[in-house]
Amino acid sequence: MKKAAIGSKNPMKVKAVKDVLDEFEILSMEAKSGVSEQPLSDEETITGAINRAKQCVDELQAEIGFGLEGGVLQTERGVFLCNWGALASKGGEVFIAGGARIPLPEEIGKRLMNGEELGPIMNDYTERHNVSKKEGAIGVFTNERIVRSDMFSHIVSLLLGQYEYSKKLNHG
Repeated sequence: MKKAAIGSKNPMKVKAVKDVLDEFEILSMEAKSGVSEQPLSDEETITGAINRAKQCVDELQAEIGFGLEGGVLQTERGVFLCNWGALASKGGEVFIAGGARIPLPEEIGKRLMNGEELGPIMNDYTERHNVSKKEGAIGVFTNERIVRSDMFSHIVSLLLGQYEYSKKLNHG
């Protein structure tokens, strides 16, 4: 069986990969993002995802690796949640895809821009523990219509589809 890897032990990110890839053995590891703990731009979030994807392919000898990274983005309309993923192949290809964006409440945006991380902020905001390992901020602010694993599953599907299409182009 072919191996796919995810550069995270976060249960929602692992679930997202397992939900989409049924023809692969799924391995996971805590890969380094190489960016700040709380990415504050699309570019930083993309870079973190690519770094995680490449590292898990290299270290786990997987055919493909996924890096899934959550970040935030300051806009004229406030601070938005952003999510990016990368798929790296053992052949050196890298694909990227982005996910849902929603505005965060102003009080959360201010705390983020003052250097705090979203995970602990969400725990305070909801008065619960490990929100990032459960529904995530996206789940809280969409009344759980979209939870973190759903959002990342969508990104994993976008990445896998690009990879499959590339293979079809190169082999057919």
